[in-house]
Amino acid sequence: MPLLFVFLWSTGFVGVKFGLPYAPPMTFLALRFAFVIALMLPIALASGAPWPASRRLLAHIALSGVLLHAGYLSGVFLAIDLNMSAGLIALIAGLQPIFTAFAAAPLLGERVSARQWLGLLLGLGGVALVVMERITLAGLSPGALASAFLALASITVGTVYQKRFCGAFDLRTGAVIQFVAAAVVVLPFAIAAESAPVDWSGEFIFALAWLVVVLSIGAISLLTLLIRRGAATRIASLFYLVPPTTAVLAYLLFGETLSAAALAGMAIAIAGVALVVTASR
Repeated sequence: MPLLFVFLWSTGFVGVKFGLPYAPPMTFLALRFAFVIALMLPIALASGAPWPASRRLLAHIALSGVLLHAGYLSGVFLAIDLNMSAGLIALIAGLQPIFTAFAAAPLLGERVSARQWLGLLLGLGGVALVVMERITLAGLSPGALASAFLALASITVGTVYQKRFCGAFDLRTGAVIQFVAAAVVVLPFAIAAESAPVDWSGEFIFALAWLVVVLSIGAISLLTLLIRRGAATRIASLFYLVPPTTAVLAYLLFGETLSAAALAGMAIAIAGVALVVTASR
């Protein structure tokens, strides 16, 4: 399950690469969330999936959806739209496992061992080597930086929050609640701030379908199960494997180069994650 999650999550760059040139970022996200709801709501109703037993739990699930989907994805999409380099976005997002480890001890009662801290630092160093050649500060703006750190804060807080407050909820009804909440947050920004029309090209339709089915339904369902079943620090460390996997996919699909530094970074990131996830419980 962790390896499948990493692979599916890493393919998100395919959807962004193909889709974002054809639609403004908030509009793109609003459409993505709307199609997830349109798919998951009939499935939840037809299968008789249970809804949260209390309004309190429903509110917790909705807030985690705002953080994990609206906050995180809005930050990433806006940073890309504001011309932040993919390498810098990946490096900022690479701070998430370390921030999660700091939060997991006081909020979740998780003990992070010295071996795991070493693994977290190695993982961050490996990610830095992988993305080093794709980092550029040309044209960097305060808005792009703010968007990237919004994404970092949202996925860090969202992971810890869902682990602590949401418990075991049904994936079908949970997806409906989370994406409705995310759409409610994103849609006003799309309406108020974006006027450019959507170009419904074949590339955009492919990207939208990929992000809806593979990422928002497949990868997010796996992430929800992983958060429910594992320690937050271990789950967060898996994100160190995303840039190396993305680099390999870019090499295979788009002919991008893999330098010796990037290959070394992949090995270091894998070693770091291994130290985190194999530490004694």
